[in-house]
Amino acid sequence: MKIVFHSAAGPDLAARLDAIPDLDITACPEADDALLARLLPDCDALWHVLKPCTAAMIAAAPKLRLIQKIGVGVNTIDLEAARARGIPVCNLPGTNSRAVAELALTLMLTALRRVTRFDAELRAGIWSNPDLRDGIGELGGRVVGLVGYGAVPRILAPVLTALGCRLIYHAPRQVADPPGPWRTLADLLAEADLVSLHVPLTPQTTHMIDTGALARMKPGAVLVNTARGELVDQPALTAALRDRRLAAAGLDVFDGEPIDPADPLLTLPNVVVTPHVAWLSTGTFDRSFALAAENCRRVAAGEELLHRVV
Repeated sequence: MKIVFHSAAGPDLAARLDAIPDLDITACPEADDALLARLLPDCDALWHVLKPCTAAMIAAAPKLRLIQKIGVGVNTIDLEAARARGIPVCNLPGTNSRAVAELALTLMLTALRRVTRFDAELRAGIWSNPDLRDGIGELGGRVVGLVGYGAVPRILAPVLTALGCRLIYHAPRQVADPPGPWRTLADLLAEADLVSLHVPLTPQTTHMIDTGALARMKPGAVLVNTARGELVDQPALTAALRDRRLAAAGLDVFDGEPIDPADPLLTLPNVVVTPHVAWLSTGTFDRSFALAAENCRRVAAGEELLHRVV
């Protein structure tokens, strides 16, 4: 079975792909459209990562039998085009939850402790900057608002509690095992010292953190987003950070990826950024590839697929 893994693969990742038995897997960097065009006509399964899987891509793959998302969100896949061809689309819920939770915690601590700014100044020969040392925060004792309460915040919540945080959460409905009191989104924004986003991208959640939502947040609050960039109105966030209404933000995702290097958000010293890598770890890949390979086996055998979305 011929598989296209639509992402670049360094030596370690390439070795992991080569070690998967019974599958002919070719890694195709997302920017290499020419290689993708050569691979799609003979492709039996597409292992989709981040770059949109379009109707044109699906049409160019007449032998395609499976679109397997390496991750959870399928908003970057043309589901209608897949459905029209009768091509199943599957995702892998839970495989990257631990990695995302750990990076969310990293962004919280990095933003509060100004790690990237201290790193840059020390490399530039500055040992002591009184302005930068003034007002450094701790997680302990803060109110952390979790927006969404799926697999990622369920891993994150006990760690935050152990560090001395008080948790509140917002979700479409109250859960049976809450990490703390449920709040409306407006009330959570007004109460939390730190807001962490963990919801899928839908028409209802697009730009849920807009100018009005940012104005409701506590002065000096911190926003962390490891979910989807489009949840946040990026120019509005930039303005709130520039005006110091918010103390800081930790962002792994952006409204439009890759983010334009000239985006004014990237000029702000109170923003910590990573390039949509929260999900990316060796553990994520090992768990994901095992399930993706199993779905390929099931497609070949005509068996029911795991985590089928379409």
